[in-house]
Amino acid sequence: MKVAILGASDKPDRYSYKAFKMLQDHGHTPVPIHPKLTSIEGVAVVSSLKELPGPVDTLTIYVSPEISSGAESDILAVKTKRIIFNPGTENPPLEAKLREAGAQVLNACTLVLLQTNQF
Repeated sequence: MKVAILGASDKPDRYSYKAFKMLQDHGHTPVPIHPKLTSIEGVAVVSSLKELPGPVDTLTIYVSPEISSGAESDILAVKTKRIIFNPGTENPPLEAKLREAGAQVLNACTLVLLQTNQF
């Protein structure tokens, strides 16, 4: 499964980095998104949602509601089956728009979903 990580980090103490590693460990293909990084552990980082290389199965969000609101049109334009708002990233107005557009929206933790085989 191809999983885009909005707010990816190369810092091992960050949850988005832990998700990157755990996605790899579970056989998924993470696509990290960050405006300033160029790679994480040898994997190319895309600078924005607009730069995603093709469709993704899941978009997992690790940015604040303020940032996701600013990227609303780009998030809405991502054609994906599922969008996960991790703890602290919840954005009810954006979530409602995504649901109206037909996306499956979860308020969940990517790490927990992976660890409990619910991903």
